[in-house]
Amino acid sequence: MRTHLFTAALTALLTTSPAMAASNLIGHYRLAGGPDVVGELEITADHKFRYGLAAGALDEQAAGRWVEEGAKVCLYTEPRPVPPAFTLGPRGAPARNAPTLLVKWPNGRGVALVDFVIGFDKGEALSGYTQDYGWTMPRGDRRAPRWIELAVPMHGLKSPRLALDGKSRGTINVLLTPNDLGMVDFQHACFEAADSGFVLHRDRGDMRFVRSAR
Repeated sequence: MRTHLFTAALTALLTTSPAMAASNLIGHYRLAGGPDVVGELEITADHKFRYGLAAGALDEQAAGRWVEEGAKVCLYTEPRPVPPAFTLGPRGAPARNAPTLLVKWPNGRGVALVDFVIGFDKGEALSGYTQDYGWTMPRGDRRAPRWIELAVPMHGLKSPRLALDGKSRGTINVLLTPNDLGMVDFQHACFEAADSGFVLHRDRGDMRFVRSAR
């Protein structure tokens, strides 16, 4: 009787051990999303992972290692990506029809769909988003900008408040250096089985996956 109880307890311990639970998550998964969203996650036996997502204009990827935590595997991007950065360039010379704000890539091309807020000494701040040819103050508004904040929300990118002298005229030139834009910095993003499949818990919200045979 005592031997039977010991055997049953040992079997239960082995079948619920963290190592075995984590090993059950090794495999290939696809995102349980709509037709316009495609995502994949691969967990390999050598404690590596690969991740990719395409959703409209958003493309993400990541790779690195995983560690087991109970019934979960937790992802760490390696090497850690260098985030994109906004930096102010020299003010452009005042010119007729020149934009108030122009955001560019390092190759000189304009960047569209960058959200911004521009503040002044007086009155309310102005907000909007850029086109590849920039953005221009409303007609008749001759206030001098004193600071600017920029963001690309779909990549979780936001600049600190960048100070302007409030005296110089001409285009506010901003350089967006992409660095590792699109590379997700997973740091303890945990993946586990759920009632309806599998879920990846990340700082921007949970993502649901189903197992795939590729």
